[in-house]
Amino acid sequence: MEEIGTVVERIGQDLVAVQPAPSPATLWVTMLIGVLAVLWSPLWRHLRHGVTIVHEGGHAVTAMLCGRRLQGIRLHSDTSGLTVSRGRPTGPGMVATAFAGYPAPSVVGVVAALLVADGRAFAALWATVLLLALMLVAIRNLYGLLVILLAGGAAIGVTWWAAPDVKVAVSYVVTWVLLLGAPRAALELAAERRRTRSGRSDADQLARLTPLPAGVWVALFLLFTGGAAVIGAAALTANAEL
Repeated sequence: MEEIGTVVERIGQDLVAVQPAPSPATLWVTMLIGVLAVLWSPLWRHLRHGVTIVHEGGHAVTAMLCGRRLQGIRLHSDTSGLTVSRGRPTGPGMVATAFAGYPAPSVVGVVAALLVADGRAFAALWATVLLLALMLVAIRNLYGLLVILLAGGAAIGVTWWAAPDVKVAVSYVVTWVLLLGAPRAALELAAERRRTRSGRSDADQLARLTPLPAGVWVALFLLFTGGAAVIGAAALTANAEL
């Protein structure tokens, strides 16, 4: 019981702690790392799992908010994912659920940007741990379980044992990856639709649910994620010591 109390006390301290603004060097180095992580394909192929986790989490949360019953989430080795929920196959709730995936990393990225820019990097890291813990409950395949466990272990390791400056730097890098990775994922969707026309994407599903064609939904994904990246980047740079 004493150990549990110590853990709870430590988490509580981290949640209310305020960290000083990073140095200009830290800001620009973390931004450069985030940009390279998203643009360099060999690294992006691995980090895209993180964007997919948030993408599927967006579908899941929206489905439950719309009164649908979440049945499970699957993550695949090609960095794709699948969220299954039960409810009306059409209507506003289904449209919102289908739309929520691509904007979700942007929304989380902007929230994280506001937190870390306000000196709440430790709180942002614990929020990441909580998100992964909730995802763990919903995962329904072995590969997805492995991905969540590895990501969760890394998040807990940094949040609990890393030095304060390292925690702040990691929180900035993760935020940049979410903000920049979301529009890259939307661009990949556009390229994939031109190449394969499989009809299985979120945009194609939205086209079947609404009068708008899939291309319009892809454009909306790009507009949303691009705008969120600008907003998040402005928040991160505005409050740093430049």
